[in-house]
Amino acid sequence: MARSLYLEGVRVIFGLPGVQLYHAIDGLYDQPEIRFITTRHEQATTYMADGFSRAGGGIGVAMVVPGPGLLNATSGMSTAYAASSPILVVSGQIERDLIGADRGMLHEVNDQIDLVKPVTKHARRILDPAEIPEAVHESFYHLKTGRPRPVEIEIPPETLAQEADIDLLEPEQYPRPSADTAAVKEGARILSESSRPLIWAGGGVISSGASEQLQRVAEHLQAPVVTTAEGKGAISDRHPLALGSLRLRNDPVAKESPNFDVILAVGTRLAFPAWLNGQRVVQIDIDETEAGRNYENTFRIVGDARETLEGMHRELSALAPARPDYSADTAELRKRRAETALRPEPQESLLEAVRSAMPDDGILISGMTQMGYYARGFFPTYQPQTFLTSSYSGNLGYAFPVALGAKVAQPDKAVVALSGDGGFMFNSQELSTAVNYGINAVVVVFNDGAYGNVLRDQVNRFNSRTYGVDLHNPDFMKLAEAYGALGMQAEGPEGLEAAIKEAIDGNRPTLIEVPVGMMPTPFEG
Repeated sequence: MARSLYLEGVRVIFGLPGVQLYHAIDGLYDQPEIRFITTRHEQATTYMADGFSRAGGGIGVAMVVPGPGLLNATSGMSTAYAASSPILVVSGQIERDLIGADRGMLHEVNDQIDLVKPVTKHARRILDPAEIPEAVHESFYHLKTGRPRPVEIEIPPETLAQEADIDLLEPEQYPRPSADTAAVKEGARILSESSRPLIWAGGGVISSGASEQLQRVAEHLQAPVVTTAEGKGAISDRHPLALGSLRLRNDPVAKESPNFDVILAVGTRLAFPAWLNGQRVVQIDIDETEAGRNYENTFRIVGDARETLEGMHRELSALAPARPDYSADTAELRKRRAETALRPEPQESLLEAVRSAMPDDGILISGMTQMGYYARGFFPTYQPQTFLTSSYSGNLGYAFPVALGAKVAQPDKAVVALSGDGGFMFNSQELSTAVNYGINAVVVVFNDGAYGNVLRDQVNRFNSRTYGVDLHNPDFMKLAEAYGALGMQAEGPEGLEAAIKEAIDGNRPTLIEVPVGMMPTPFEG
């Protein structure tokens, strides 16, 4: 197992050892090229693997015991599934001959593999040690082809302990799937004949590494580009054709003047078709089940975003020269969007402070908190793989461990997680992991002593009948100190900007507490 993972390129595993994994751990002992990072909760193993993968570290790998260990890990698997992130989960199993016997063995969950199927692309149980190389190889095929999503393999302890003659397999390079040539030609024709095209870029642009190709198509068409939260960084927010990202609710960008007539949707599910206004859509997606699923008036192009955009640029260039400069009109639209958007305080000023404190290539993880919600729509992003969300999974508690995984992948980049006090306490114990392994990420905890979003909604929508939302928090400075991390407190935007800069320069695990009150809604109406 250890050697097969190494041959496939694995150099880091986030795990929590236990009895059914003893022989797997012993195998890793003899594979010192693989770094094993022990977490303090199984939930963190998959969150860290997800952050590692999406920050560009390669395939993130988690290792957990079966039953409660794997069930704990499904939180991170759910986030990775929603965010189309390729992670491999290696799980133990109960004794081989007792699987399905319902005997009540340690960590037994009947039909365990069926439990993870809704949050995996592929899942496989291995009973014979001779199957391990092929099973690992098959897992990486699924991880590296098609839509990236989690894969799980599970192995009983006897299989891991058994001796057998094994033939290891070398890794393979998998070509990117090209879209049908005729479909690319037709899509290019539709776009070429449009009067005002708009590009709608999603996370598929990031996972395909298609930012350069997207920009070429945008510049040829002189089409403004709006991104989903998952697609932030697909084009730099400084580019003259960038409109920024979609608002959290009911963004009118496609409905207002200048009346875009064709939408080029790349690597996005178009999950909110009501945000469009009947326009023709040309949708590029590697997942054939997504293309055209949510919006009827769609011309489907199934293929890898990078390969397809390269082909589309060639076809567009053959059909017509690049269009006249549209950047002034895009700037006016961008200005109008900024002026009409909901810009609540203190979120706006605090977010500006975070952006000012971070370098352009710094990685921000927007937690499920008031500041994280607002960041999805309004945090300027300049490079791909530098803005990570939980996508539609929306997990409280994911931000800090995802940040740790991202920092392991990119140790020379600043990594900052935005968290609320409620969400941070889901995985605050991973401060221990950060200190133990020198993972020098920064977590900013906005402390309002409550599950703040629920509190505000109860106040505003239920006549202040607040219930179940008040929190008793530790002294966060003492908590950080107890783990050996640096604790800092910051008041207001100026204090937050200074604290983040100091934390990044200090290059050690850091918790910055920002006391806040109940915040206004960050959501558009």
